[in-house]
Amino acid sequence: MAAIVTDQFRILNASNFVDNVTDSNNSYYVFVGLSNPTTSGFGRKTDFNTDTPSPIDSFDYMNFVGDNMSFGKKVTSDNIRRLVRKITWARGTKYEMYRHDYSNENKSPTTGSSRLYDANYYVMNSDFKVYVCIDNGSSGISSTGNASLDEPTFTDLEPSKAGTSGDGYLWKYLFTVSPSDIIKFDSTDFISVSNNWSSSSDAQIEAVRNNGDSDVNNNQIKKVYIDNQGNGYTNGTGQEVAILGDGSGGKVVIDVVNNKITNAVVSSGGKGYTYGIVDLGAIGNTSASVKAKLIPIIPPSKGHGHDIYKELGSDRVLVFARFDTSTTNDFPVNTSFSQIGILKNPTSIGSTNLFTDPTFSSVGALKFTSFNVEPKVGEILSQNVTGGTAKGFVAAFDNETKVVKFVQDRSNTLNPSSFDATDYVGVSTFSQVLAFESNSNSVAGNQGFNATIDTGFTGVSTNPTGTKLISLDTQFTQGIANPEINKKSGDIVYLDNRPLISRNARQKEDVKIILEF
Repeated sequence: MAAIVTDQFRILNASNFVDNVTDSNNSYYVFVGLSNPTTSGFGRKTDFNTDTPSPIDSFDYMNFVGDNMSFGKKVTSDNIRRLVRKITWARGTKYEMYRHDYSNENKSPTTGSSRLYDANYYVMNSDFKVYVCIDNGSSGISSTGNASLDEPTFTDLEPSKAGTSGDGYLWKYLFTVSPSDIIKFDSTDFISVSNNWSSSSDAQIEAVRNNGDSDVNNNQIKKVYIDNQGNGYTNGTGQEVAILGDGSGGKVVIDVVNNKITNAVVSSGGKGYTYGIVDLGAIGNTSASVKAKLIPIIPPSKGHGHDIYKELGSDRVLVFARFDTSTTNDFPVNTSFSQIGILKNPTSIGSTNLFTDPTFSSVGALKFTSFNVEPKVGEILSQNVTGGTAKGFVAAFDNETKVVKFVQDRSNTLNPSSFDATDYVGVSTFSQVLAFESNSNSVAGNQGFNATIDTGFTGVSTNPTGTKLISLDTQFTQGIANPEINKKSGDIVYLDNRPLISRNARQKEDVKIILEF
């Protein structure tokens, strides 16, 4: 039994994802983590940077990712957009006209596409204005149409020629990508589309959307395609006939020269059509020796511009996040990361309440009185504590505040050779994850670091030089701070492994994640 998942299902899923992210009942975050991918341990490999492994979609691996998560930034409606393929207008290029009936049996004439959304039927101009091609001068005689010579620049609501070259093109203006969206969402391959098209109060969007509502304007059909001119019809120009089918109100003006139909211009678009046939009885179809084939082109939804996601095939979503230190110390400078992902609905540390702050730190932190040497990211820290030894990997450090951020994952507790559940001598002592303690016992690193926790420090800010108050963005108690989220909470809905990225004070990271549904 043959079956398909339709394009509209993918478009719906993309829209549902955006709606879910922007729902105030949810909290989505772009996060980074795994600061030491090339050291020995579970989920790591020495050639991680040159032979980056694919993520594993299992509960086991996702728990490992959560343990090594470093920090995250909340996704808001300002940082998520639906996407469509980028097709940039260029003089001399043949573009395909919008048609509702591209298929395996009726492929688009230039790109040979069997589905509308793979055809090049819309463009973005040099001013980031987007247009759908209503007519490219094609017919059954010249099915590929003409090369486009005039760049469309207008913002008229009705289809129009772009210039005076006579290239045969009619374009319908849809929208303009805003400058702020260009900065955040522009890419080589995709165009961003405004959120909430159906309810947006933006004046330009409203105008295009309402103009595309044929229930109000009776303007659904914009083009009747002459697939076969026929022969034997009554000569005459300006002969208006009806468009029949399951809609109403459609009319087209026919020109017949030498008994062949030479031109068909829609005079009334009508409404409610999912198919149509032109009534040629009034111009002599009974005497026509060759019957003409005129195809009313049915727009998506109620008309062009009414549902932009359906019209352009918006089945991708771009999520944007910028990590910099201008507003928060949740994003440490002396760190690195090799995993990027999206986390849904983490909870606040020590509770079941949804975490909703703009940023989070998901690492533990230790404030020391001083450093003997600068710690290294990935260095293993150890401290003698009640019940055994606490261990963790250095995830970040700050020389000025003497704060070291760390993660604890299974790599320091599983079998030290195989990094799995194989039994080993010392398992009773080393396999339990223990917390660092605020005491006089020093914390030692396996690469030379040694320091004592500042047990007298409690608070969220410090003034190490006496001249500058520095916010630590997390609450310390006796020199120790917990992550701001529960590490085992939330769902990782996207994950990407990358070669190691090292941060520094002169850079900020713009993360763009494209999801295809």
